[in-house]
Amino acid sequence: MNLLTILLQAQGGGSGMSMIIMMVAIFAIMYFFMIRPQNKKQKEIQKFRNSIVPGTDVVTAGGIYGKVKEVNDADNTLMIEVASGVKIKIAKNSVYASVPTDTASGK
Repeated sequence: MNLLTILLQAQGGGSGMSMIIMMVAIFAIMYFFMIRPQNKKQKEIQKFRNSIVPGTDVVTAGGIYGKVKEVNDADNTLMIEVASGVKIKIAKNSVYASVPTDTASGK
């Protein structure tokens, strides 16, 4: 703590411009390491949701595995079959991933 105080005092006069440069650098680092990857992932998830067709194996946000039977774009829902003869209606936005092929076949 004392060393940091001494270094800051030794810096002296032109600290206004260096403070602005540091703030810009911190924002740029946050953008490239946090914000940009998050936006990229959200676009991939949305692209997957838009490409869902009947017969696609999916996993919901709640961890429910099922196969899509119907897609209703009017009210943005899916009808998925979770067991033989058991269908549930879910919001399209609650689907996050497709099921890997070895998980879907029960291996």
